[in-house]
Amino acid sequence: MLITSPVVVGRGDELTLLDACLAAARQGEGRAVFLLGEAGIGKSRLAAECAYRAFSSGLAVLRGRAATTGATMPFRPIAEALLSYFRLGGPPQSPELVPYRSALGNLLPEWRTAEPAGEPASLFETAEAVLRLLLAIGRDLGQHRQPGCLLVIEDLHDAEAETLAVLEYLCDNLRNLPVCLVATLRPDADQAGELARTAALRRTAVLTELRPLTADEVRTMAAAALAIGDGQLPAEVADRLVRDAEGNPFVVEELLGGMVSAGGLSRGPAGDWQIRGDLGIDVPTTVVHSVAQRAARLSPAGRTMLERAAVLGRRFSLPVLKLVTGLDDRDLLVHLRAGIDAQLISPSGPVGDWYEFRHALTAEALLAQLLPSERAAIASQAADAVERAHPGLPGEWCPQVAALRLTAGDTRAAALRYAEAARAARAGGAVNSAVALLEQAHELLADPAAAADRTPVAEQLVYTLIETGQLDRALTLAEALPEAGPGALDAARTVALHTRLAWAAVTASRYQDAATRVQHVRGLLGGFDSAAQTPAVDVVEAYLVFAGVERTGTDRAAEAERLARRAAAGAEQAGLAEVACQAWDLLALFERRHGFDRADACLERGLALATEHGLTTWQVTLLLRLGANEFLRSGSSARLQRAHRAALRHGALVLMHTAEATLAIQAVLRGEYATARDLTDRCVEATARLRNADNHQLVLLTRAALAAHRGRRREMERELAEFRRWDGERSLQLPLVFGSRAVCALLEEDRREALGELDRALAWEDQNPSVFYLSGRYGLRPLLRALSGQADPAEHAAAAAHPAAALPWNRQFERLAHAVHEGRAGRTAAALEAVAEAGRAGAPFLMAHRLGLRLVAEAALADGWGDPVEWLRGAEEYFHTAAVPSVAGACRELLRRAGAAVPQRRTGTAAVPAELRRQGLTVREYEVFLLLLHRLGNQEIAQRLFISPRTVEKHVASLLAKTGRPHRAALCDHAAEVLRLLEPVPGPNHPTGLSTTS
Repeated sequence: MLITSPVVVGRGDELTLLDACLAAARQGEGRAVFLLGEAGIGKSRLAAECAYRAFSSGLAVLRGRAATTGATMPFRPIAEALLSYFRLGGPPQSPELVPYRSALGNLLPEWRTAEPAGEPASLFETAEAVLRLLLAIGRDLGQHRQPGCLLVIEDLHDAEAETLAVLEYLCDNLRNLPVCLVATLRPDADQAGELARTAALRRTAVLTELRPLTADEVRTMAAAALAIGDGQLPAEVADRLVRDAEGNPFVVEELLGGMVSAGGLSRGPAGDWQIRGDLGIDVPTTVVHSVAQRAARLSPAGRTMLERAAVLGRRFSLPVLKLVTGLDDRDLLVHLRAGIDAQLISPSGPVGDWYEFRHALTAEALLAQLLPSERAAIASQAADAVERAHPGLPGEWCPQVAALRLTAGDTRAAALRYAEAARAARAGGAVNSAVALLEQAHELLADPAAAADRTPVAEQLVYTLIETGQLDRALTLAEALPEAGPGALDAARTVALHTRLAWAAVTASRYQDAATRVQHVRGLLGGFDSAAQTPAVDVVEAYLVFAGVERTGTDRAAEAERLARRAAAGAEQAGLAEVACQAWDLLALFERRHGFDRADACLERGLALATEHGLTTWQVTLLLRLGANEFLRSGSSARLQRAHRAALRHGALVLMHTAEATLAIQAVLRGEYATARDLTDRCVEATARLRNADNHQLVLLTRAALAAHRGRRREMERELAEFRRWDGERSLQLPLVFGSRAVCALLEEDRREALGELDRALAWEDQNPSVFYLSGRYGLRPLLRALSGQADPAEHAAAAAHPAAALPWNRQFERLAHAVHEGRAGRTAAALEAVAEAGRAGAPFLMAHRLGLRLVAEAALADGWGDPVEWLRGAEEYFHTAAVPSVAGACRELLRRAGAAVPQRRTGTAAVPAELRRQGLTVREYEVFLLLLHRLGNQEIAQRLFISPRTVEKHVASLLAKTGRPHRAALCDHAAEVLRLLEPVPGPNHPTGLSTTS
């Protein structure tokens, strides 16, 4: 007889914690809780109570349990949790989930499409997709019920690496989200325990260990289970439970059930419980005895079925059990019903073919009844049955058979099946599970006599470790492979393995490790026909030469280009489409030096190969490159928009964020600041959560450029500080940092500082071969040097001859520089034609075009050519409206110097925010207020607004009086706060990358 308590006893503190977490989730403050405890201590009961309370309060509840059949399928408990919720209503159809449907297709069959997908979603992409899905669930509920959801994952100690990685990701990113995560696990859990402890140390989760019940709590629980008051529990029963159960709730219930089943405890006529016999039940075999008694009441076939099910694990599927027992459907269901009636097993979920033992101890108790030889024989028979029924062992069958072979004692067969399962897991994108499976196989083949089997497993493990980013472990394992004798790889496989290690080292910027691998490989290439291996080596070496690691005495860019070209030709001849795409992609960067037509030709060739061979990721990547080049050549983003849609369609999240960040920097250059802000806001947190440093660097750099192009220095420096924190100093985009600072300095009317920044960019590029061309070298710097008189026409001609000078962004400034030289020489017609050419090139770039006219107008006034007054009027209007007072003021001063009428801006108040207008601020005071944001002194403000320091002092005094601030520092803080409210300024802790646009 099964006796259970209808109430949770002794868990007041834990329930208070869980209630607080649920309440926080309802308020949008997500939390994670790990419930740690031994088997039977009440973790599942507590999780069930939490789920009930969450559902009762209107939250969505998703529940899943890790499997216990040995090697498990990736993400199983998470998929089970999602399916448990979507089984009736289906998944949410929110448009914001469209980019994540591909990644979620591994978890939700309804979202799998027939369209060929690209590479499997990365682990972080899948984790981000799960997070977005949980958010969508919470928001959908919010329309009708309390927003938010609870995700419960039980038996985390049995979870595979992918599930643990997703849960770690959720723990790190639940804050400020309406999601509560509750997971249960045992104290002896290795990886799961490390996850829980680490999350608790980082304070991204709460770890609470369930203690045994006290003596009073055991009595209370027993009384509740027997439906009597505390004082009505027979003292001898209570003493026996306190002594033998050791505070374990499951054992308390089993002891009570055993006492009642054995007749030692029974209900009297008055409804009370009376002792009628011996209460003694063997301990610690209590549970075994109780389970054995219930199993003994079943038929022999029913007991046999349960024993075989226990060998399969706590959770088992009917198809497997049917194969193992040989029972037909009718008999199998009859025995299942008997097991359910005996309260030994129960369905796992509302529908489906999965069942589970009521408790892990139940399965263990049944196994304890079997001799080791019996368990091995059952496992062997089960493995044979599954292999016969499912040739090739697709899906979950392979890891299940591996676990059964291991139980049967056949370590070699188990190892080979684990390796086979690892190949399938890796092909499906579950590389962490593949690593775990291969490590198990590798360990099982430790006997020197198994070297012939062990080496291929080790080889496969090296490749898989590379994919998970564990380069050090991969290198160590590769070095340990035998070079001769049994198990040694042939030369071709050795070269392929070390070339792959070299490529991984290059992509991780570990150039010396890559160079060591390449040197080793070059020594092997002459010993066999290496036409199929050489191209991949050439691609790696091209990167090493360009980075200055190899052949430093040569023209690095030219030598790298030669190697890339040879790699492309060799890869195509050998039919290595992916290597050819790598080579053409790299070659396109080098070809930029000779013109963007040639660069595009390389990209088009790579795109054709990627399309022909179905390399989806490379298709999107090369489309991105072509879109970036199109913008550089014409200022249009049409092709990049197409690439963005392709990334969206294929669920390529990293490439999608790359496209969004690139579109954002293009929007900055066009002066479309709201669009740029929206794009970077959309992906800044996601790129940080995905830990994609390249993309995150690009987003941060874009946000810095956005601030710079609006003259907001403090905001720019805040984003650049975050850029440096993400290792931005090693980025190939570093010259664009100097370029952004130069633009910001120009908007502050500090031309000397701007030129200094551009000189620093030039110095960096002289030391580091660069193939990115928007740093100012071929446009803005020649203009500033022409204006300052530091450059002569010959220097300008040399810069203008470079293909990058023809790019519209650069050409607008280069043509203005040419106009300065021509105007200074008295060739007015040529100067005016150059200004007209600059206007045509700069048409897409709203701010830059007007900044260029402001700069050239000064030279035109001095040298007496052109129409500087008209240029200044247009620039003054633009910068006044854009709230860039320094440039607007400079334009007005130059207009006065030219004897032209100056716009009287003081009477217009449209640009002054409503709140400040209510406080009585004038337009001029607002201009001063804007500059206080940068904490400038009176002299600096006076220079930028072309007024006297005494006038600035009067305006500051008036601002203090009107805003009620006690001193100047408080007024500066107020200026920053007002502007932050007008347009939210990003904080310093935003996690973005390497641009394809510059």
